[in-house]
Amino acid sequence: MKQALAIVAHELKLFLSDRRSVIVGIVTPILLATFFGFLFSGAGKQDTAKIPVLVSDSDGSAVSRAVVAGLAADPLLAVTPATESAAREAVKRGKAAAAVLLPKGFGDSSVRAFFGAAKAPEIALLVDPSRATEAGLVRGLLSEKVFREASREAFGGSSGTKVLEESLRSMEANPAPATPERETLKQLLRDVTRWKESTKLGTDGAGATARGPGSSVPFTLKEEAVTARTGVTYNSYAHSFAGMGIQFLLFVALDFGIAFLLERQGGIWKRLRAAPLSRSSLLVGKALAGALVGLISVGATFAFGIVVLGIRIQGSVPGFLLLLVASALMASSFGLLLAALGKTPGATRGLSILAVLLLVMLGGGWVPAFVFPEWLRTVTLVLPTRWAIDGLDAVTWRGAGFVAGALPPAAVLVGYAALFLLVSRLRFRWTDG
Repeated sequence: MKQALAIVAHELKLFLSDRRSVIVGIVTPILLATFFGFLFSGAGKQDTAKIPVLVSDSDGSAVSRAVVAGLAADPLLAVTPATESAAREAVKRGKAAAAVLLPKGFGDSSVRAFFGAAKAPEIALLVDPSRATEAGLVRGLLSEKVFREASREAFGGSSGTKVLEESLRSMEANPAPATPERETLKQLLRDVTRWKESTKLGTDGAGATARGPGSSVPFTLKEEAVTARTGVTYNSYAHSFAGMGIQFLLFVALDFGIAFLLERQGGIWKRLRAAPLSRSSLLVGKALAGALVGLISVGATFAFGIVVLGIRIQGSVPGFLLLLVASALMASSFGLLLAALGKTPGATRGLSILAVLLLVMLGGGWVPAFVFPEWLRTVTLVLPTRWAIDGLDAVTWRGAGFVAGALPPAAVLVGYAALFLLVSRLRFRWTDG
């Protein structure tokens, strides 16, 4: 037992002697727990996870303007006016959770439909299929605003008065034999007309006619899931495999970085420098080797998802392959950067694990980036992981093409790979100590 306790004391002393590893071991869970607590608390944060919604009002009537104003005033929504084409494009690219399209003649038709004098108007609701929960919330809020504003106009607005009078005249002029149902409806219309006449005596300070309480009004809602291609369905595995594929791609690069440091400690780099190779050639060769290993890892991950879980590349297949290669180059160069900046394998491993976890977490690999507050969604655009995950989403389930979906994120990833290689070349220490 004395020998066992001596071993325990020795190992504990070794652990405590590496201050960086100790600090990272404490800081990492604190940072991750704090981030998720902040993300899902929502307390006192007015901009937290507001749902971005675009609204196209082709009618411009009092009812449609009131509906748009009601949506904009809701604290859960971030409403932006847009044309129909711009709204559809934004939902297609994942820039908005939903888009509401109010058709021409919506206001008049909704009031007439309330009294059965016209067909119920159709509102188009374009939704991002990956954001079903948010789409459901938007659907409910939209129904509430439309019911309230259309019924207010029906009972208190000028168009409601006109429709009431037309409906009453039409029923009284109808030569068909009277029925109990029709007589009841006629009496209802007469009562409502008299009530509206009485409410005209009361106006607000601006002289506007006081409106009665909201009621229900018939309308139809046509919901359409919007992706880059018609008929493309959302596959939740596609996003999760993109996030986890990038995460373990970075972990492969981390292992390469630690191996570089161990090789330097063992004096291997001294022997390599004696060979007729430049430093740049050595680093580029290591980067390409790391990228190839990482590419095998992420390729096998997606191959399993495609064969077993039904993930489909609905967009550009060349774009998908380009993104995998660009992501592998970025990750491998990142591993070289860790080796260039690290001092000891132990300290570098702890800091690198923290860096990888933060990159993947903030890049949307664990939870989709749309649940982040607006300011955080903007800040995370500087991370290569955000571009990699969004790009893979675009060419898989969103169905985006090569130019629109793959080329921009691939260019950013290659740019980061070049930057990491440059810093590695400038900062790499070729001898240990």
